[in-house]
Formats: sequence, C-alpha cells, structure tokens
Amino acid sequence: MTTGGVRHAADEPGLEPEERPDLILVVDDDEDIAGFVAFNLELHGFEVVRARDGREALEVVESRRPDLAVVDWMMPNMDGVELTRRLRAEPLTSALPVIMLTARGMTVDKVVGLTAGVDDYLIKPFDTAELIARVSSTLRRTKEFREVSPLTGLPGNARVRREIADRIRSGADYAVGYIDIDRFKSVNDVYGFDRGDEFITALARSLHRAVAASDPPSIFLGHIGGDDFIFICTPDQVLPLTKRAVTDFEAAADRLYDPEDARRGYIEVPDRRGNKQRAALITLSIGVAQATADGRRLSDPRMVVAVASEMKKVAKSQPGSYVAIDRRRADSDDEDERGL
Repeated sequence: MTTGGVRHAADEPGLEPEERPDLILVVDDDEDIAGFVAFNLELHGFEVVRARDGREALEVVESRRPDLAVVDWMMPNMDGVELTRRLRAEPLTSALPVIMLTARGMTVDKVVGLTAGVDDYLIKPFDTAELIARVSSTLRRTKEFREVSPLTGLPGNARVRREIADRIRSGADYAVGYIDIDRFKSVNDVYGFDRGDEFITALARSLHRAVAASDPPSIFLGHIGGDDFIFICTPDQVLPLTKRAVTDFEAAADRLYDPEDARRGYIEVPDRRGNKQRAALITLSIGVAQATADGRRLSDPRMVVAVASEMKKVAKSQPGSYVAIDRRRADSDDEDERGL
C-alpha cells in the first residue's frame, strides 16, 4: 500500500448541493396559535404552510410534501390523532414526522398519540425556544434515520456533506478519504449480488474495527452508495487507519471467495461471447483530500469530495491496495509519494 499526491482533473460528481429550507406543515384551527407557530418557524429559517383541520392537512400533504407536521390535538372535522393515523396508513406519508400540540399532559393521552404514530409532543403553553428545539431535533433524527444505509448502517451523502462542512467551519486540520473496492463488478458478475453485498458489509466491518483501534479524536464513517465509503479524520490518522482497514478487509475478502478461486488468486469472468477472462482478486483504492496548516483550505464540501475522488483515480492506476493522498499546498503543485 502506497501514498502519494498528484494533480489531475476530477470528473466524478461530488455531493449534492444544499437542500431547500425544510417545509413545515402547521395544522391548527386556532388562528392565534397557528400564527404564533408559523411566525416563529419562519423567523428561524423554515418554510411554512398552514391548514385549519385534518382534512385540509391531508390535501396540503398531497400537494406540497412537507418535511414535518406540527399538529393540534383538538380540531373540528378530523382531530390530530386521526390525522396522524391517516398519514401513517399511506406509504407516501408514513414516514412524515409529526409533533402534536396539546394541553393534555396525562400519560394515558400521550400513549394514545404515540400509538397513533406521533413522534413528539409540545404541551401548551410552550415557548419559542422549545418549539424550535423540538422541530429541529425531530427533523435531525428523521433525516439521520433516512440517510442510514440499510446494508451497512452507516450514514449517507447528506450527513457526509454536513460533517465535512462542520470540519471546514472549525478551521482545524482534517482529511477526507474516499474508498472504493477494485474489480467489484467481477464479484457481482460471477457470484451474484447477494455475495457482492457480503463484500460490502465486510468492508464496513473492517472500517469499524480500524476506527475502534484508532487513537482519538473520533473518526467519522459514511457509506455513499454501492461499494463507495467515506472516512473523515485528522491527517495523522489516515495512514494507521487505512493500513488496518486494508489488512483486515483483504483477509475477510479471501474468506468470501469460493475456495478454488481464493487459492489460485483470480476469478474467471465470462465475457459477452461466453469466453472466460481472468480477474484479479479485489483490492481497495483510497483517495484522500486533506486540509493542513501548510496545505490547501478547500471551502466547499463538494470540492473536498471531488479532490478525494480524483486521488482515488490515481490509486486505481496502481497495483494492489493503494492510498493516494493530495499533498498540494496553496502555493505549489509539487507531488509527494512514499511507500508504507
């Protein structure tokens, strides 16, 4: 495994741009309360749409697709509990987070709401700080749950982007690594997608073990899709982390091949004409972008990922598992390579 840094143009897409403001549906037949809630949410950067009862709320949900609903319990035509039940019964709205506004503080009443699918409560009277805190925390929990990969349990693109943005704002040194499994398609072609998923989960476990064995500070892991992973750490942590992860994963991958393929060191992949082509066993290519005191200070998370992606291409041009680190300084295009 080798490290280095060179200059190439990146053409792989980075992370998604920032999303629109979260849209909050406020459902209350009391104009004063609805106005108070809407005003304070808008004051804190949220977009707001209002409905006067549950029936109108269902129409708004169908046309506007809000990110969260703040719903009063007691309303004419359809109360908040029945509205929540209706939302949970429809596949397109079943995951919409709901915060219930209620004057009821009894445990039995909370159980009724929670059974219907309410995510949180605001007991009247409430102040602005509590309103914003509960809306923000519920949105954050919901987004993080949705972003988690069902295969690996690791957070996805949006969380990765926020994590990088936090490192940029902090001004501290950091490194972002982009990990890709080489010749992963050949594994899927020969063994099928279920076996391919086993290789992906094996890499996730190897990364977890490598992180657990690392010295502080804590290291962030993300799964941005398929066989692509991201880690975010300090520059000093990159080489120990990647060395442990590569060693652990290559040993785990050997056990996932059919015994005959593992012994001979390659698999046979049929081409379009039915001829068998040899494909070497999988390895890892890791590209690293970093911000250091004497290096470049990238200000956009998408650019950080683009640089890491560019370095991953450099790693793929080398034999075996390889780590390519961007070591360019703000005033220099010098290259630096060294072996482990």
